[in-house]
Amino acid sequence: MPIPATLITAGLLGLVFMALTLRVVGRRMSGKIIIGDGGDAQMLERIRAHGNFTEHVPLTLILMAGIELTTGHGNFWLWGIGGVLVLARIAHAIGMSRPAPNGFRAVGALLSWLIILGLSLWALWIGLVPAPAPHDFV
Repeated sequence: MPIPATLITAGLLGLVFMALTLRVVGRRMSGKIIIGDGGDAQMLERIRAHGNFTEHVPLTLILMAGIELTTGHGNFWLWGIGGVLVLARIAHAIGMSRPAPNGFRAVGALLSWLIILGLSLWALWIGLVPAPAPHDFV
């Protein structure tokens, strides 16, 4: 069964991940930083933006895929959740390079957490509450 909402979300987030990766690599090269952050505040910000992305996105995609495989690919909610997740992760990454506190980082983090919470509860519901048996009409 295809899972287009999850696949398209993952594809878009993969591009965001590569952009964050290239930002880290670029700063490593320009700052001649081989390991860690080298005491460079900008390097630390970029490492954490990249790290935070890798800490939140995989679980979210796993939850989306499981739900989409269970409920079917026509689930409108997953398309919306995927779109909001992409925007939230971009906002968070932008916010990481700005002085704290800032709205981009706060909104990106909050939306990401709410999405993980909502998908987790949805997955639990699907797993714990039995689906109604189909009616046999003869």
